[in-house]
Amino acid sequence: MYASRGSQVLDSALDAVGNTPLIRLDRIAEEEGLKCNLLGKVEFLSVGGSVKDRIAKAMVLAAEKDGKLVPGKSVIIEPTSGNTGIGLAMTYKGYAVIITMPNKMSREKEALLRALGAEVVRTPDEEPWDSPKSHIGVAKRLQQEIPHAIILDQYSNVNNPLAHEYTTGPEIIDAVVSTPSTPTRPSSLKVDVFIAGAGTGGTITGVSRALKKDHNPQCIVVGADPIGSVLSLTECLNDVDGEGPHPYVIEGIGYDFVPQVLSRDPADIDHWVKTGDKEAFQAVQRLMRSEGLLVGGSSGSALSAALTWFKTDQGRKVAQTKGLNVVILLADGIRNYMSKEWFLDFALRPGTSRIPKLDSDLS
Repeated sequence: MYASRGSQVLDSALDAVGNTPLIRLDRIAEEEGLKCNLLGKVEFLSVGGSVKDRIAKAMVLAAEKDGKLVPGKSVIIEPTSGNTGIGLAMTYKGYAVIITMPNKMSREKEALLRALGAEVVRTPDEEPWDSPKSHIGVAKRLQQEIPHAIILDQYSNVNNPLAHEYTTGPEIIDAVVSTPSTPTRPSSLKVDVFIAGAGTGGTITGVSRALKKDHNPQCIVVGADPIGSVLSLTECLNDVDGEGPHPYVIEGIGYDFVPQVLSRDPADIDHWVKTGDKEAFQAVQRLMRSEGLLVGGSSGSALSAALTWFKTDQGRKVAQTKGLNVVILLADGIRNYMSKEWFLDFALRPGTSRIPKLDSDLS
């Protein structure tokens, strides 16, 4: 079902989904004084540019197997922050694709969707998830109005977490156990901590199950949830700023409702960390400048959550233990956000020039 990427000709773009690298974040680890191994799962190197490629592929293949999708006839409709829509549009098999997406999501995502042949319907940001005017409500209305339309529904589709339990998690495990422990680079040969942002929750739920089921039942899983979102398990965390659910800039993680595919069972997600936009964007800059990784905003949220968790009692013990492996999910790349003010602010901000000044007499 899932082709491995190697030195061979692939049959289609779908065979280039996943199989992304696990990369050491040694410079940031050194800057933070960490003795553990800090590792990034770099999902923007998947063919469609994000971790959501995996669930789009899985949902389409499962729907085809069940006879729910008919090439040349079915119309796929999906409410999304953008990346799942890009993955669905990329799986082209003769399906028309209509994506409903809140206004706050980037122009780059809409442009990519339209370039792939999808139609895009924008919806107001301020509408709650259960409003008929929200991206979810509009998708449901369109499904009723358009013949042969189907919503694959990443928020409730079991193939969302299963895609990560069967691919993302095993890839992380394989990379860690296949990398030898050496005197200069000690390793427990286990995934000891996994940290990821939560949107639908399919990624963190599925990867957690892959890690804890057979590989390392003691693996600590930490969820990053934006301030203003309600995904964290305890209400006191969700109301950390006293304002309850409210808008935030970060795209692709956090919601004003709890999707069915997100497990809030402490057996799956051990801890939650609330993250702010400012800290997330600063973390994006660090990943770019220190590690050369052109990540998107939610990757910054994941790193920000990791650095916050390292300051807890449990986190400090992990941080100061050589050989423990801490994996951070870097969900997508900056390609989707290059017109956003938060990116342009630091990317184009004047800095200290290293170019020697020319002698005025020689000019």
